Amino acid sequence: MNKNTGNTPASGLNIVVTAKPAAPVKADLLVLPLGTRELKKDGGAALKGLDLDEGALNDFKGTAGELAILYRSAVGKGAARIALVGFGEGRSSDDFRKAAEALARKAVDLHCSVVAIDCSGIGAWAKHAKRTPEYLAGVIVEGVVYGAYRFDRLKSGKLDKEKKRDAGKPKAIGELVLAGCGDHAGSVEKGSNAGLVIGTCQNTARDLVNLPGNHLSAEGLAVAAREAGKRGCFEVTVFDRKRITELGMGGLLAVNKGSEEPPTFTVMDYQPKGKPKKTVALVGKGVTFDSGGISIKPAAGMDEMKSDMAGAACVIGVVEAIAKLALPIRVIGLVPATDNMPGGSAQKPGDVITTMSSITVEIGNTDAEGRLILADALTYAKREYDPDVVIDLATLTGACIVALGMKVAGMFSNDEELAEDIYSAGQASGEKVWRLPLWDEYAEQIKSDVADVSNTGSKGAGTITAAKFLENFVEGHKHWAHIDIAGPAYAAKGAGSGSGGTGFGVRLLVDLLKSWS
Repeated sequence: MNKNTGNTPASGLNIVVTAKPAAPVKADLLVLPLGTRELKKDGGAALKGLDLDEGALNDFKGTAGELAILYRSAVGKGAARIALVGFGEGRSSDDFRKAAEALARKAVDLHCSVVAIDCSGIGAWAKHAKRTPEYLAGVIVEGVVYGAYRFDRLKSGKLDKEKKRDAGKPKAIGELVLAGCGDHAGSVEKGSNAGLVIGTCQNTARDLVNLPGNHLSAEGLAVAAREAGKRGCFEVTVFDRKRITELGMGGLLAVNKGSEEPPTFTVMDYQPKGKPKKTVALVGKGVTFDSGGISIKPAAGMDEMKSDMAGAACVIGVVEAIAKLALPIRVIGLVPATDNMPGGSAQKPGDVITTMSSITVEIGNTDAEGRLILADALTYAKREYDPDVVIDLATLTGACIVALGMKVAGMFSNDEELAEDIYSAGQASGEKVWRLPLWDEYAEQIKSDVADVSNTGSKGAGTITAAKFLENFVEGHKHWAHIDIAGPAYAAKGAGSGSGGTGFGVRLLVDLLKSWS
């Protein structure tokens, strides 16, 4: 039996991997994963072996994420509560991730402290999914960590009528047992280590996105990056307003003009032991609250604009994950941060600003602010590091939601191979992207009569013209990609399994960087 607590204290989850069977494990919940194939072949025998009525399978179809709770008289140390969890056809990582997330949500609701999963079939599952047991174990643990997430740090509990009833009951899963792994125990342990890291870092990003504007300023984002640096043992440097001014970051300073909070520019630098296989710069938009500025947004839904720093949160999570996974790639995370407020000193439509690149920008709309701070960060990345690859992530445009909806990110790149790698990572990680064009015709829409370029385009193709704007600031870099995560970064209330920050982009980029390792 192997225990792993990892170096991720924020998760609070202990992982136990054992080759021994799952049935005798002392647990609050014993989980039987059953796909549609397994259900027909082995479902009846599995239930019979646990002294359960096979009739329980009459209404259970085994679809991905389907869940049924059964009860039996406790026998020895075995669990009295059994969960049947479906993983569908089991052909994709998403099938297993959905199952793990559904299981974790239910386990937390039932106040289960110890959860044991029967992983005796992991070899067959992996073969059918054309993956390794190590990979699937990572997906399962990552899904459990993700599904068990709750954002309740701002709740006092004063109005919670169920507080007394649930007093003393576990609020989170404390231990996850992956049992019955047999000869695959070693690879399952390795995969579970990675899954715990990725899931925990994704939840760190979710925490940041869920914090409201009065609890997370630009300086707060910098503090979060420093804390990630301590956990992941990488260098973090934070530039204040004075240094930002010295660098000539006119885009970041312009957006910050209406704010009472100072801006920050944070540089995270993870350097692996030995010569890195690649150097990758990741840039994340860090607008901690976006009112729209003078071009103020409609009131409806403005509360969700606390999520406009989801790109920055993703970058912080990714750099920490890569450092903890010790990938042989140098990763530089860059976070330009401010809020966007309509103060008396705020920038105005019609203003012309000068960015770090010396490119002048006419402000057509102050609500097109994210591209201004990204412009300076992209220029800084190219000039200071000249990395092999530059990728930026941002909740940049509502137009991307119109084009692709809430589940898929828009992706742009000037490099065919890079675009294909990101697309493949999206398919593997479940964080899907769809490539949109960067054709020169779209540059016509952001021409300005009084400056080098306008920060807004003419009617239509808003997500594309935003990407064309950013392209001006990579200074000829041949391996750049922009990912617009406006849709999938934040789930509105009533949006299915949960609302709030999703941590979108962490799995995507970790999968991408692992593929280059």
